[in-house]
Amino acid sequence: MAQSVAGPEIERLIQLLARLPGLGPRSARRAALHLIKKRETLLNPLSDAMRVANERIVVCASCGNVDTSDPCTICADHRRDLAILVVVEDVSDLWALERSGAISARYHVLGGVLSPLDGVRPEHLNLETLVARASEPGVTEVILALNATVDGQTTVHYVTDLLSHLPVKVTKLAHGVPVGGELDYLDEGTLSAAIKQRTTF
Repeated sequence: MAQSVAGPEIERLIQLLARLPGLGPRSARRAALHLIKKRETLLNPLSDAMRVANERIVVCASCGNVDTSDPCTICADHRRDLAILVVVEDVSDLWALERSGAISARYHVLGGVLSPLDGVRPEHLNLETLVARASEPGVTEVILALNATVDGQTTVHYVTDLLSHLPVKVTKLAHGVPVGGELDYLDEGTLSAAIKQRTTF
């Protein structure tokens, strides 16, 4: 068993960093060492920023985005196209689509996708609010911007059936999104093409 090379406080920092996506134990050690070396210019400001974010972050009651205000910045933006509602699995997908600049609409975060193997059923997703929002006057299109995975496409079919009684056009992402691809990992050009070339489902 490897011995600790630093005190418990530094070991805890490394362990917490290792829990972040994309960071394993070795990367976490390098990141921790870098933060420690840059205490004044990086570690202290990062610590303050994380404390403030922890105190102020809220989930938007309307769309499910995370922000420091409710409604979030996107929902409060009156320049957005209120006729289009873009449905995404997670906040990371919402942010990815926003980075692409392909569309200026409102969003709806489902909070996951249907997955029988993982025990995720319709009642675990933010579906009731979606139906209510899609029923609002003026909404003409719902874009299902879900990942091209088996669970994502199962959710697309389920949501399409759920919205079938409403007078809205239901579309899904088109060209550029590979099967098995996740939105957060796609480049802005691919996302932009997928939004612009969406098709009726």
